Amino acid sequence: MTLLQAFAEVGFHVARRDGARGAMRALRRVIPLEAYEFVAFDPATGRHRSLLADGHARIDADAAEEYAGLPPYREAMAARSPLAMRAPGTERYFRRHLEPYGWRSGLTAPLFLPEGRYTGLVHLTSTRPEAFDGPARELLGALAPTLAHVTDLSRCVVDPVGLPPGFRAVAFDRMGVSRDVPGTPHSPAVAAEPGMAALARDFIDSRELGRSGLWLDRDGQWHEVRMTRAAVGFQGAIQGAVVAERPCALPYDLTGREIEVITRVAAGDSNPQIAAALVVSVRTVTTHLEHIFTKLGCDSRTRLTTKALAEGLCRLEV
Repeated sequence: MTLLQAFAEVGFHVARRDGARGAMRALRRVIPLEAYEFVAFDPATGRHRSLLADGHARIDADAAEEYAGLPPYREAMAARSPLAMRAPGTERYFRRHLEPYGWRSGLTAPLFLPEGRYTGLVHLTSTRPEAFDGPARELLGALAPTLAHVTDLSRCVVDPVGLPPGFRAVAFDRMGVSRDVPGTPHSPAVAAEPGMAALARDFIDSRELGRSGLWLDRDGQWHEVRMTRAAVGFQGAIQGAVVAERPCALPYDLTGREIEVITRVAAGDSNPQIAAALVVSVRTVTTHLEHIFTKLGCDSRTRLTTKALAEGLCRLEV
């Protein structure tokens, strides 16, 4: 296999869900590696953790942090250049974690996405002392931006289904870390709203499969919002939620105040409770309900609640 073919095949496999193992099979054809390990940097915790390994047992989290804290590795990060194991400053780590298992050489590449975000590192090891001499270091350095996608824990790996055209989205995990959603435009409005992470966490912790509603942003624009569950991170290992939105006008010629009343009716509040919450009279609440029943064609609070929940007519508190 030529170097150009190796580049193409590694990129092809990384784009697939089983990308890491396929990419390393391709890399093995041009670099005599016998084992590898991908270690991800988790932005939610600020720590490194092993994702997957082949050819030797995965190292534990403390060992991953130990290696990432070595001054030579920090220098390699600054230079964005692979680091050969047994280089000055790495000898002790090599003797403790690799040499007892028969490994005689190693090569590590810090992984940065093309836009510059650090995602982790990849270790290559071999029983041959000279395995990574020659072009191996340069080749791994050139492939590092592509391999960085493997350790990118910010990726959402499950596409949301059923979103009509015009929706933009952001995915969140329980820690509030945001992620792009493949195949769906990024939502600057959701990303800029600090309360969206808490709303997503509440949804993740609920038993709901989906949630919809209306959101009034800080600029006074209403948005139709749909929330769905999603697996995020490497191979969908983390529970998450997709928050999708598109600007909208209020349906059925409803007013903002009427949306507030509908939301509280759906929550089971009585007219006096709604009046107290909205700081209006009970008579005003009754008038609002009369208008709402007419606009939505409902004749009872039960039917109003059913319609509101089914069509996402309640306001989402963010």
